[in-house]
Amino acid sequence: MDSEKIKNNQSPSVSNDIYINQKTSNPIDGNRIMPLNTRTSANRLYGGYNSSFSKAQDINYSEILASINNSFVNQTDAVKLFYEIHDKISSKLSLNFSALGVFNNNYINIKLIDKTGSSYNSKILITEDENEIIKAFKSKQILLTTDSSYLKLNYLSNSPTQIIPLIAFGECLGVIIFSDNSNSQFLELYKLVSNYFAVFYKNRLLSDLVDRNTDTDSLTGLSNHKKLQEDLAKEIMNSNQTEKEMAFCIIDIANISEINSELGHAKGDSVIKEVANKIKKNARNTDVLGRYAGDKIAIIMPDTSVDDAKYICEFLLYNLSCTMFDDLGQLKFSCGISMYPQTTNKQDKLTILAEQALYIAKSARSKTGQSEIVSTMDFNFWDDESLKCFAQVLSKKHATVGINIEEELINQFHGEKITSNEHLMDVVSSLASTIDAKDTYTKGHSAAVSRYSEALARAINLPENEVERIKLGALLHDIGKIGIPEDVLRKPTMLSDEEWAIMKQHPAIGADKVLKPNKSLHDLIPMVKYHHEHIDGSGYPCGLKGDEIPLSARIVAVADAYHALISDRPYRKGLSVSKACEILKMGSNIQWDRELVRQFIIIAPSLATNI
Repeated sequence: MDSEKIKNNQSPSVSNDIYINQKTSNPIDGNRIMPLNTRTSANRLYGGYNSSFSKAQDINYSEILASINNSFVNQTDAVKLFYEIHDKISSKLSLNFSALGVFNNNYINIKLIDKTGSSYNSKILITEDENEIIKAFKSKQILLTTDSSYLKLNYLSNSPTQIIPLIAFGECLGVIIFSDNSNSQFLELYKLVSNYFAVFYKNRLLSDLVDRNTDTDSLTGLSNHKKLQEDLAKEIMNSNQTEKEMAFCIIDIANISEINSELGHAKGDSVIKEVANKIKKNARNTDVLGRYAGDKIAIIMPDTSVDDAKYICEFLLYNLSCTMFDDLGQLKFSCGISMYPQTTNKQDKLTILAEQALYIAKSARSKTGQSEIVSTMDFNFWDDESLKCFAQVLSKKHATVGINIEEELINQFHGEKITSNEHLMDVVSSLASTIDAKDTYTKGHSAAVSRYSEALARAINLPENEVERIKLGALLHDIGKIGIPEDVLRKPTMLSDEEWAIMKQHPAIGADKVLKPNKSLHDLIPMVKYHHEHIDGSGYPCGLKGDEIPLSARIVAVADAYHALISDRPYRKGLSVSKACEILKMGSNIQWDRELVRQFIIIAPSLATNI
């Protein structure tokens, strides 16, 4: 959305307790490239919503407040309550987005929902004094702004936003943000909702504090989750001081949900209690036990190697397997083990990776029918099954731990110690496959583009080391899609102009966010960043033309376009080789390099592929 239009829609006068920031952002600046959108599609999901504000008098405030009040009465979870509030307000008003920012130690954790219902996470450090959220939080004053960059979400368009501090009993707990084009006429409604939410959230914090004052799980008699985390922190500190390794294990009872469903929760609770008693009876005196969650029992094993941890878990599972339960017979179990410091030296990652190993063990158990034990030392993080299990863990935990699967994959990628070119190719291939999996319509696209690019590079007699570089760069050409929302990637119909602007950011995201931090991959940046540039200068993100576009990027551009043409899409079947080549020829010297197109047309019939 045009920032000047937004600026003109801003209210000319507001109350004295509101700070107004009328700074508008340049769509092209040093930190964020927002290329000009040349598409003229009329397919807009929310076209014309500005006109709805002229009918403000038709809005039934009593109905909105009654609906929101029901949520406050019936909901006990703060994040779920925020989701409900967003849904109920957006169903009556034209929200661009809303966001909840909760203060947590040294940062504010942001949960944002846009007008399509997609949610995103962001963190703002409390030391970022120039950030509008921090300004509103520290000053305890409402802040109005038209620049959305403070949310640190690259694909979010600028729009008028109202940042309202969550103040309860004089304490600021965070912020709620509402964005619409209403010229602040709904600000009083937003303030009312924010004030009630602040009191609700403060009450939840006090209730949780009361619950946390006890350290013992009432069902099992083991440490509860809070105490378990405290014990884990202490044992990590001890391991650091003694320079000894430590194992963290999670044991899961098979099919407990089916037991609860078929025989009742009382039966399920009795099973969990008996399992906990058996583990407590057979564990070592030095081991620390706790109820991790639901049917999961965790064991902290100080001064224990991975082999010893596996042996202990095998002994425990053997004893558990000898226990017969009425109406159930012999139960099966899964066990995941992570190691400190070999696996990670961070406490939250230690538990997450133990859960990943547990998920892999559960998958193996479903195939073998036997209890399974898996440690983080047993598998390659970049295997398909490992990545799938990692995604399952983070999809359940990211709202509380603030870890996003895409962000974590990038961190793992940067932290991977590459031992050879083959190792690098394996890791890159897995990462590329993960990106392709986000877009169900382009499965295998990265591998195909890599193969075509390699063939074209050889056809023009490039040196072998350059061919290998192009092969690798082509495999990562779409890596920036890791930062593009799935509802945009997977949309089966034509993208709106706003969605297209989001999609066009993936080359810059791939180059700057994924490759730039890794010096060994810097020579791949030109292919990732410039493969959508056009010979006539009409491409993106930088509008390069002709020989300004690196040769490697021009090669990938031809291969990328060809595979897109011959692949099936929701709106059309894949084209024949001859038809695809005809389109490449028509676009030569306009979109693609003429000589490269000529060479590619020669070799295209020999590039057999399965679409």
